[in-house]
Amino acid sequence: MTGGHAPGASNAFDAARRALRGLVVAATVRIHRPVVGYALEEPGTFLGSGFFVAPNWVLTCAHVACGGEGGEVAVVYETAPGRGTSAAPGRVVATLPDRADGAGRSLQAGNWPAPDLALVQLTEPVDDHECVYVSERPAAYYGEGRVLYAGWTENEGRLQVLDGTLTVQGTIGGWSSDVQMRLGDNDLPYGVSGGPVIDPERGEVIGVLKARSDHRPGGTSTGIEQLRTLRVPAEAVAEHSDLYQAVFHAHDRYHRDRQRHPASRRQTWTDVQGRLGARPGRTLSPDERIQLLGRLAELPPPESTRGLLDILDSLPDFQALTPLPAPRGWRDGLGALYESASDDGALELVLDYAMRAMSAPRPFVVPSTPDAEKALWVWVWQAAQRLGARYRSGLAEQRIERLRRRDEAERDAPDTVSGGIRPTDGPGGRRGHRRGAPDARARARSAGSVARPSALLELVPRGWEPDRCDWSVSVAAPGGEVVRLHEAERTLLTDLPTHLAGPLGEAFRHCDEPGRPALLQVALPQALLGLDVDNWQLASGEAPLGALRPVVVRCSDRDRLPDEAFGAYGGGEPDGRGEAAGAGGGDGAGGVEGVDDPDRLDDLDDLDDLDVERRARWRWLHAHRARAEVLDCDEGLRKPVPTVEQLRALAHGTVPVLCRYGDLRYEDDAEALARIVLGGYGVALWRRRRGRADAVCGEFHRGTIDGIAEPPTAQHLPEAVHELRMRLRAGRTESFWADGVALLYDDPHQPLPGTGDLLEAP
Repeated sequence: MTGGHAPGASNAFDAARRALRGLVVAATVRIHRPVVGYALEEPGTFLGSGFFVAPNWVLTCAHVACGGEGGEVAVVYETAPGRGTSAAPGRVVATLPDRADGAGRSLQAGNWPAPDLALVQLTEPVDDHECVYVSERPAAYYGEGRVLYAGWTENEGRLQVLDGTLTVQGTIGGWSSDVQMRLGDNDLPYGVSGGPVIDPERGEVIGVLKARSDHRPGGTSTGIEQLRTLRVPAEAVAEHSDLYQAVFHAHDRYHRDRQRHPASRRQTWTDVQGRLGARPGRTLSPDERIQLLGRLAELPPPESTRGLLDILDSLPDFQALTPLPAPRGWRDGLGALYESASDDGALELVLDYAMRAMSAPRPFVVPSTPDAEKALWVWVWQAAQRLGARYRSGLAEQRIERLRRRDEAERDAPDTVSGGIRPTDGPGGRRGHRRGAPDARARARSAGSVARPSALLELVPRGWEPDRCDWSVSVAAPGGEVVRLHEAERTLLTDLPTHLAGPLGEAFRHCDEPGRPALLQVALPQALLGLDVDNWQLASGEAPLGALRPVVVRCSDRDRLPDEAFGAYGGGEPDGRGEAAGAGGGDGAGGVEGVDDPDRLDDLDDLDDLDVERRARWRWLHAHRARAEVLDCDEGLRKPVPTVEQLRALAHGTVPVLCRYGDLRYEDDAEALARIVLGGYGVALWRRRRGRADAVCGEFHRGTIDGIAEPPTAQHLPEAVHELRMRLRAGRTESFWADGVALLYDDPHQPLPGTGDLLEAP
């Protein structure tokens, strides 16, 4: 077979395949328990396979690596065919999913759930091993066909390396962020778990063997792109701050350096990829690609996943859907371009991306960063020689303008790290420092998290199974576009935090920026608005969600609440007149959108007019300072929550506050919140008393009155509440009054997905 290559080329192609297999086997290692000497040749200490993904970094399965003792393993590898094996100690530094104890030590091996990956770092560095080339494209893009694999196993009492082929028979998980590839048509012996899975047409590693099937030949593999979900550091001050960036920058620089090594006669992965006829992105040769990736890896990484997605969205010809997990590094962004590239515009797309990477905001800089930017420009300019003079001229002008705008922004940003003076280089000349982070925090304070992309969690209870719910996680753009990332059904409410850790982590990566954790909106039916989502912990030992980022709740069934079920409207007719006529009230709210005279509002059943009033109230709160109104407590004495009619009569600048939520009251908690919702309020605050019937509430009253009135507009309330929760977490006693506080923040200008849809019985 020629594999799609021209007749007569099969011999060369087969030779390239053999060379590829040699490179794969050379980089494949075996993992042992940490023993010494000849015991490393004993099958009894053998745990499984792995492979060098970067110098001194081994990728394997978590269930393999965590079979050692206390996260310590031994890595056995061959330096070259026939030269025997060498061993080096290593330690497990990260697993997916993260199953570490409070001290950061990995738990014991077991039935690890997907993605079941582990990174092992050698504790005694070596420099005589081969590294695989990892694809920058997600494994989900790999179509049906055959793949290569390699691993170690026991054969006749000896440990031996083996390789072979498998057929791709589909996926598990579809397009979700934890997709696995189903493989078949070959036996996978014990021990190969953790070995590499290779695309033989492009000469790239695309996955890790995860498990073998018990009832048929073959098994499953996990895409290496799952490493994008590794924990994101709160602040990156150097490349090594972010494990993902450190490993893959080292990977790309290794292959770039191997390719241009002047004295080496060894065949490289790039050489073999060229012999296979690979054409990354339809326009680059393998050599051009690795030179580009090597230069990108010399730059500091993107400020955030959100920043990288914005760069991709800004490309005029980029049309592909963003893969999951979302791209995190410069190489991931390049891989995302491949699915959008057309034959006649592919090179322009790559060059436009490289120009944006060259001038992007930096989470930090090192002394070599300016040189890295110049080197990237040299590559761009050389590659552009294939294009017309007009395009090249535009590139030169674009470079000058982009660097000028970035330099101006950086001059305007104070450097709080050094008091305005840049730190001098340390030993080795590579001391990093923050650049732009203070400015990012200032932007967060001035713009507020609600003006940026946010994560959206929607819960739908199952009426016939009250202890279970269906749920979804999405990314919501400020303009109203919502992109769903994950959904599930019939999850126990008590188990939700465990199931949400992965999907929410992916959503946060889409939205977070340095120093600016994105808003989490939680859409709940009115009956569940009291759910303490802000107290959920997504991982053992981690701070509650509300202390990590702004968390607000929204009412998902506002338009379906039965009026008669939630409190009376007072003695008169519920026509919205009388007291309600003053709904602009003492704050001088002015007219209501679309209505010349607010007194002419129709009765409460007119949903269009209710929506007009709700929008007008929201606009007022976001143009003026708000005023807190405690509804259910008067100097420690319970009092009834006002009727819907009375609530509508309050001034537009009012933020309702419930002091006695969870306490005995004239109406239950669900009814109190329903009245607020039906009264047209999109912003409200309450605290969960947790059975503290005798708690003194004066500090809560004073705190909410001051706290709600302090921000210039209600737009900043999510950050204000987040700040309170962080102070509580830090033990700041002056904030004790805010314990259990919750914020309703429900923007009528950004309806939830499905709002207003007509429902039919099946």
